[in-house]
Amino acid sequence: MDRAQQRVPVLGFPIAVIYKYSDDQGNYLAAIITYYAFIAIFPLLLLATSVLGFVLQGDLPLQERVLDSALGQFPIIGDQLGRPGGIKGSTSGVVVGFCVALYGALGLGTAVQNALNVAWAVPRNKRPNPILLRLRSLGLIFTVGFALLSLSLISALSQATVFGERVASYRWPIVVVTVVATTLVLALVMRMGLARSHPLWGSVPGAFVIAVLWQTLQYVGTLYVTNVLAETSEMNQTFALVLGLIGVLWMAAAMAVIGIEVNVVAVRKLWPRALLTAFTDRVRLTDADRRAYTSYVRSQRHKSFQRVRVSYGPSPLDQDDRPDAEYEPTLPLEFPGLGDVDAGRSERELDAVDRQPGGELEAGVDEAPDEVPGEPRR
Repeated sequence: MDRAQQRVPVLGFPIAVIYKYSDDQGNYLAAIITYYAFIAIFPLLLLATSVLGFVLQGDLPLQERVLDSALGQFPIIGDQLGRPGGIKGSTSGVVVGFCVALYGALGLGTAVQNALNVAWAVPRNKRPNPILLRLRSLGLIFTVGFALLSLSLISALSQATVFGERVASYRWPIVVVTVVATTLVLALVMRMGLARSHPLWGSVPGAFVIAVLWQTLQYVGTLYVTNVLAETSEMNQTFALVLGLIGVLWMAAAMAVIGIEVNVVAVRKLWPRALLTAFTDRVRLTDADRRAYTSYVRSQRHKSFQRVRVSYGPSPLDQDDRPDAEYEPTLPLEFPGLGDVDAGRSERELDAVDRQPGGELEAGVDEAPDEVPGEPRR
């Protein structure tokens, strides 16, 4: 089974993405993004409804049209905004909403950048300092906010309840356009948030995966509102609303992390992986395994003048086949391109290695397969 998935990319690539997600503790990265997104969304909605309440005060027909359009299409909570009194002007709401939304948005931008840098194994000394990190977060959030607003308006066109049956007849072409536009926006965001040089095309596969999964999530959110919220009591609806929103945010964050991992695995050629490498040491590592594990170690470099040394000994499976005496004088086993990865290299040389198509560990990996000194190469 292991050999089969290593020979067939259709099997090996998804497994490599799952293993990379697990190696980077993707669930925890998604949880951090969910936390800050949850903090940011409610204040943003409070801010939006308060501002609209001032602007549209006394114009009930216009309020209804706004609620029936993009604002009402927000997953899970759009239905709640459409209730009578859903839009009200409040000075305190504007002030509180702005302050809390700013905190949540900065945290969200920081969490997204952290997920990108962790997935791409960017060394700690190359990541932005705390001040620059938050400034980049502001730019990232403004870009995402403007893009999401535009995409929400486009997506709302596919709803028959908004602009009538004529526009609804073009629903699927509009969905396709939305997916393409979302892919381009997400690719740009993932490029902007990464603290290293990275070609834009390298972000497209993961961005496309996220865009398709997001469309699926919107459909699931609609089913949740129709089949759960609509059939619960007034008090239970409040709990269902909060739990549903947290669930949607976590799934969206997990989708985002998966999309990032797709990009990393594709660009750095981190497949195929050994099938049992996530469960035991008794496994023969593939070249992709070595590239992945060495990048994790190198990502912990805190200073440019710090030297990171990585070496690999023989697999326990090989030790079972040969007497221990053959191994004692040869451990640890060095691999050119994988061993002393930073020693003697300047910061400029390390940057050049980082920009290699297969990642910083591609060069030299295939030049030194698993072997024991004194033994013939296989």
